Amino acid sequence: MRTRPAQPEHMIPVWHIIDAQGKVLGRLASRVAGVLRGKHKPAFTPHLDLGDHVIIVNAEKIHLTGSRLKKVYHHHTGFPGGLKSITAEQLLKKKPTDLLYKAIYGMLPKNKLRKQLVGKLRVYAGPEHPHSAQRPSPLVV
Repeated sequence: MRTRPAQPEHMIPVWHIIDAQGKVLGRLASRVAGVLRGKHKPAFTPHLDLGDHVIIVNAEKIHLTGSRLKKVYHHHTGFPGGLKSITAEQLLKKKPTDLLYKAIYGMLPKNKLRKQLVGKLRVYAGPEHPHSAQRPSPLVV
């Protein structure tokens, strides 16, 4: 017998909601990255986008262990002397959604699927989200 690849038209994406309050950043990010890819499904196919949509609420209450608050994120503006840096602690206060977004984005595969997969991720700082019409199911992490 041969294993046939999954057909994307037969795989209907499901909406999941995760409460990030008190969760550890890295453990949560790796679990969410797997759900976005579809690795939790039996018909997982690496080159297809069969993942589910994920809504993360309470991103401002995420927990960082060890000395992770001192981690420095860099980006360059493209101009001479344009290297900008911000610590994880400052980023958590300024834009807590970006901290979680960067962690999950870095755990997705570095190929053409990455942008498509991260489009299924919604991160909110507080407990409210506008996706109640999709009836998301709670995902235990």
